[in-house]
Amino acid sequence: MAAIVRLSSVCRRGVKPLFYQSTLLARPLVVPHKYQEQPYQLTARIHSSQALHAGSGSKAASLHWTGERVVSVLLLALGPAAYFSPSPFIDYSLAAALTLHGHWGIGQVLTDYVHGDAKIKMANTGLFLLSTVTFAGLCYFNYNDVGICKAIALLWSK
Repeated sequence: MAAIVRLSSVCRRGVKPLFYQSTLLARPLVVPHKYQEQPYQLTARIHSSQALHAGSGSKAASLHWTGERVVSVLLLALGPAAYFSPSPFIDYSLAAALTLHGHWGIGQVLTDYVHGDAKIKMANTGLFLLSTVTFAGLCYFNYNDVGICKAIALLWSK
């Protein structure tokens, strides 16, 4: 038999204790047994981690999140600027913003899916190498060829 449990029945004081207390939380859940007339209790144990505390005092995560949003908005603004007034400044700004945006995005994928200290170090090293080669390649393309803005315009013109 399926049971629908509201969050308020699992955590009577709301969601806050899940993130701000490091104690073991246990809430009973009453489930009727198929062959018994009396329901019996199941106990769910929820562990909260010290790493998930919001009050750690560090603003690094908040500043990083703000930086990601600034780069995303900058990329939105660079699109029309590259179309209406292509210049070397816009080309190099696109190279830096695209590389940084890609670096942060792939970094989040690695954070989510790569586990183990050695694997994390190898993945981060590979990410830094990829980002460095990407930025160097875009700068080389901007300096020795037509640039990002004109290359995209040439692709759209055909």
